[in-house]
Amino acid sequence: MATDKMDANGELDEILQRVADLQKWRDVFDSRGLELQQGCVKGTRFYCRCHILLELFSTAKRPSEKKSDEDGEDSSHPASRPPSTSAQSHQFTAPYSIPQALAVSASLGGQAMSPELAVSLRTVLFGNTFHIFNYEWKKSFFKFREPFSEMAYALETERGGACAVQMVVQAHIIKYLLFNRSAESDCTIQSMMTVGEMEQRKALAAALTDILWAAGEEETVTVCLVTSERCFTPHLNYKLDSFTERLQLFTFKKKEEARAFIYEHIQCFREEGSHGIILFLYSLIFSRTIDRIQTDLDCTTTQLLHLRFGNFVCRQALINLLLTGRATPHVFNGTSHCKEQDKPLYGVLTRSNVGYLLWNRDQVNHAQLPLVGSMLKTPKLPIWVCNINGTYSVLFGTNCSLLSDWKMEHLFLLYFYNGQPTQLNTTTLSIDTHSHHWEADSNDSQGDPEKKFPSLEMTIRTKWEGAVIDWNGTVPFF
Repeated sequence: MATDKMDANGELDEILQRVADLQKWRDVFDSRGLELQQGCVKGTRFYCRCHILLELFSTAKRPSEKKSDEDGEDSSHPASRPPSTSAQSHQFTAPYSIPQALAVSASLGGQAMSPELAVSLRTVLFGNTFHIFNYEWKKSFFKFREPFSEMAYALETERGGACAVQMVVQAHIIKYLLFNRSAESDCTIQSMMTVGEMEQRKALAAALTDILWAAGEEETVTVCLVTSERCFTPHLNYKLDSFTERLQLFTFKKKEEARAFIYEHIQCFREEGSHGIILFLYSLIFSRTIDRIQTDLDCTTTQLLHLRFGNFVCRQALINLLLTGRATPHVFNGTSHCKEQDKPLYGVLTRSNVGYLLWNRDQVNHAQLPLVGSMLKTPKLPIWVCNINGTYSVLFGTNCSLLSDWKMEHLFLLYFYNGQPTQLNTTTLSIDTHSHHWEADSNDSQGDPEKKFPSLEMTIRTKWEGAVIDWNGTVPFF
């Protein structure tokens, strides 16, 4: 589909977006101060340099042209010919721009994003207004595995900062499919293999709604969608991303109305090019409200993301916000105290439906592993998001009484999914908490037990100390 002609401002916005996502050019331009706010002359020079880049990129084949080739259209037909060079300078589509089909009409209603809200949003995420989401975040969305397959319940993730958000949503999808779907549904792993595409959509809508409803203190939900037009013109100290400036906010007072709205627009979160993870993250922040988030945080944490190895990753405060509805920065129970600064430190106040387990080899070796409190270790349902050596995954059971009846914890099954497309089957683990073979083997081994036992086993033992874990024929891989 041919793109509409852009006016000068629109074209420049798209060029800025493209350059901003190419790290090597961003560093060059930023270091030389080539920003629009520096004046008309420098802005013109900047545009010329960007236009040169645009000409280089314009030779790349567009998705629409590729599709025409795949459809077998005759390239000699005028409709299938690529546009002329002069037209290309006006008709390129930015690589991470949202497809028109995933942008809602401004007439749908809602509250348009304001410059003040955009600045507050950017600040609570990054700590400033100059950082924007990189390519890894922009390309991320909620993508299910094949319907009616052994992994039909599973989201497919890639390694990166957005994976943490995806795996918390995955945990809530499992919660819905196992325990909330219907009275007729069996709480078995087999029941999750019969999930079709429509049920996948329902599960995703329910999972997103549950998380947002908890963040809104079970009173409100705010959903962010992208419109086709920009809602405001950024001020000079704000770095344009041609995405946040197009947000429309929709607020609901009833959970079912919010779920119906999300389900109706579920393609805005699950289609390629939708920026679905970022949209959900924005919705989470506005559901909680920025004022509440700032109250949740303490002296140790001032924003929700931090830069590590060139990518933005989630701080614990954001993980807790996803899990519990509060952006508290720590995993211990309740409130502690910082002796150095004589200020309170905020942990987890209540049990939530989904728990959290943590194991990190490097932190253990340096005696720095935070101790996860019982509020997160013992959730209401047997589902845990696991942070294992900085990689996120999900561990779950199908017995809803597992954590409420101590007799159930003698010998039971847990299931593990790491979110990667290379995992073709759900891993089944048998957990025996009454045998003490592990303790004997651990005492017999020399040095760090991590050298003998997989990290996943060590993670499980932070909840069930001394448990014997049988992989049931699967070669330990995590």
